Amino acid sequence: MTNEFPQALTIAGSDSGGGAGMQADLKTIQMRHVFATTVVVAVTAQNTLGVQDALALPTEMIDAQFASLADDFKIRAAKTGMLADVPTVQAVVRNLKQYDFGPLTVDPVMIAKGGAKLLADEAITTVKEELLPLATLVTPNLPEAEALTGLKAERPADMVKIGQALQKLGPKNVLVKGGHLGGDQAASDFVLMEDGTSFWMTSPRIDTVRTHGTGDTISACITAELAKGVGLEQAIRTAKGYVEATIRDTIQVGHGHGPLNHWAL
Repeated sequence: MTNEFPQALTIAGSDSGGGAGMQADLKTIQMRHVFATTVVVAVTAQNTLGVQDALALPTEMIDAQFASLADDFKIRAAKTGMLADVPTVQAVVRNLKQYDFGPLTVDPVMIAKGGAKLLADEAITTVKEELLPLATLVTPNLPEAEALTGLKAERPADMVKIGQALQKLGPKNVLVKGGHLGGDQAASDFVLMEDGTSFWMTSPRIDTVRTHGTGDTISACITAELAKGVGLEQAIRTAKGYVEATIRDTIQVGHGHGPLNHWAL
């Protein structure tokens, strides 16, 4: 039974504040009873007030981490988060083509909650052309979806068009997170599946600033569920419910955009 325990991989940047990035991924995957492995591609000096500094790791170290994992683990699902710049995106793409780590969820992280850039402008094209075609699922928020497609979302119907445009870029399935659209609902999220079916997920708006790491958490939860062999639609719905709970059952940490409560069930 060696290596039969569900194992997942997060490919992302480190958040020293612990609320987002790789730290949020690790906490989420652990809470879903899946063993988490990591490829660290960048390090940030970050807290709930913002990102003070960031450093991308050498691509040789990224390659070495991928090779090390492939030598020992049986990874059944993977996700990407912060990818920093063009060389980093290209290194990740190269390794994902070399190693089979199961279905890939791409969280196209571009801007931190406090406004700092986590993906260079010139790397957006690289993500579109090289990474998205490898994705089983892409999970952008509205600003990220607009940057990838060039379309604007002013009402829910626009999210459908954006989802269709994203799917044409290569990912089999699309989750467009609608939290930035405003209104009485915290997030009217639109999901477009590979077979052409679609569905919406909504939740009541919770008045809080403690939402740091929501995108990382939902994509990590989906990845963990996929590693357990759960179907994609159920994995997405489970992740939506988990994120709602992490926001609703708040914890008081930090002075800015506080973290989620990853202990929530």
